[in-house]
Amino acid sequence: MSYVPRLKEEYKDRILPALMEEFGYKNPMQAPKLKKIVLSRGVGDAIADKKLIDHATDELTLITGQKAIQRKSKKDVASFKLRKGMPIGAMVTLRGDRMFEFLDRLVTSALPRVRDFNGIKATGFDGRGNYNLGVTEQIIFPEINIDKVNRISGMDITFVTSAETDKEAKSLLTELGLPFKKK
Repeated sequence: MSYVPRLKEEYKDRILPALMEEFGYKNPMQAPKLKKIVLSRGVGDAIADKKLIDHATDELTLITGQKAIQRKSKKDVASFKLRKGMPIGAMVTLRGDRMFEFLDRLVTSALPRVRDFNGIKATGFDGRGNYNLGVTEQIIFPEINIDKVNRISGMDITFVTSAETDKEAKSLLTELGLPFKKK
């Protein structure tokens, strides 16, 4: 028997029927699903120090368990001394089992390590059922060794769902365990 992530099984057994009942779906394929999670880090100081982009890529790889890629600038910006094609960020796209594993680790171990944490804001929805979350420090993830971090910086986490509305997406993400702030 092969390994199935805990949240994936919970989605099939508990969350899917709850969403179908809440929104009145007749077919399970109508219910919203989590398609992918994208982690990205902009490293603006990489223009001056090329090693910073490598550190950012390595840290994203450690956090997700999947090789991160470097993102390059698309145009020249003279005021920032930026040339087209210079690496200025890193990103990872997670799908399938790795996505559910990352989400489980984010909810159970990383977010509770944030100082003065009382939930994430519910204002990060884009109107099409996707949610953006900003993390200010990468050291909240247990995979990162704080002694080897050369600079504390944040990252953006984007949850892409198949939901049509923000209400459906919020309901899905709440059921998956994201701790939204109470009003």
